[in-house]
Amino acid sequence: MTPVADADVAVRPWPPYRCPTHDLELDETFDLLICPSGHAFRVVGHIPRFVEGEAYAAAFGAQWNRFKRTQLDSYTRTTISRDRAQRCLGERLWNSLDGMHVLEAGCGAGRFTEVLLERGALVTSIDMSSAVDANAANFPQGQRHRIAQADVMALPFGPAEYDVVFCVGVVQHTPSSKATLNALFRQVRPGGYLVFDHYTYSKALLSLTYLFRLYFRRLSPEAGLRQIERLVDLLLPLHRRAGKLNPILTRLSPVHSYYRTHPELSESMQREWAVLDTHDALTDWYKRLQTRGQILHTLRDLGADEIWCEYGGNGVEARARKKVD
Repeated sequence: MTPVADADVAVRPWPPYRCPTHDLELDETFDLLICPSGHAFRVVGHIPRFVEGEAYAAAFGAQWNRFKRTQLDSYTRTTISRDRAQRCLGERLWNSLDGMHVLEAGCGAGRFTEVLLERGALVTSIDMSSAVDANAANFPQGQRHRIAQADVMALPFGPAEYDVVFCVGVVQHTPSSKATLNALFRQVRPGGYLVFDHYTYSKALLSLTYLFRLYFRRLSPEAGLRQIERLVDLLLPLHRRAGKLNPILTRLSPVHSYYRTHPELSESMQREWAVLDTHDALTDWYKRLQTRGQILHTLRDLGADEIWCEYGGNGVEARARKKVD
């Protein structure tokens, strides 16, 4: 991976960090961000920490630090992440990212951070979990990238600060999809866009993932990863040999397999992706489901326009513009 160069970059000022409780701009010291009303937030590894602990996101932190490069296009030598981001953003927004302030909510290890930075965006990457450390290792902070550990429901920014809020692979894993979308849309400036996706019912109801999840999500992050690696090593060879029977096997096996959808991945990468996404599916504490109609209803209630919402990817993919008053 080649770090993004900061030289010769004309950079707009970052939206300032603000206290999530008092909405006051924070004073910066070497290792603290201090609110005039008394709150203080640690800065560890040059990353502001607006949460204490990882709460329901601990398993995600473990997986992204274990598989910090697995889904990066620069690692797989594919365009899997780029293609997904481009589809969700749409061509007009995709071609306009240069110089835009993008809030990447739920950044993980940075599969989309890489894409957004390559498009010239000024990226603020946040995650509730220790995945922020993996993200920083992959894409060091600089003039065009900064990172914070924060909860999407208590973001450390004022309203309407970002040209684009990009949140792919995240909303369904929060306590309330509607509340999360409300909080994210609040960050979008007038004329800007919210881009996200969400699980839907069709795929979820066709597998036994939910039954396995009752067990795995109660394990510690470390134990969960160990057991899922064993499970993948046991069942992934069946997926490789299943051929036309793979759709049936997929309903019975909790292991995620990409032999059919991404045959370009090497055998070692097939295993990495299988472990990563099987762990993601079996250890998430929340797995919300929404129909396309429910997503449309939420966006209309928010007063969004230019709404695009379609079934695709992992369920429903959507983007919406905030109206200019």
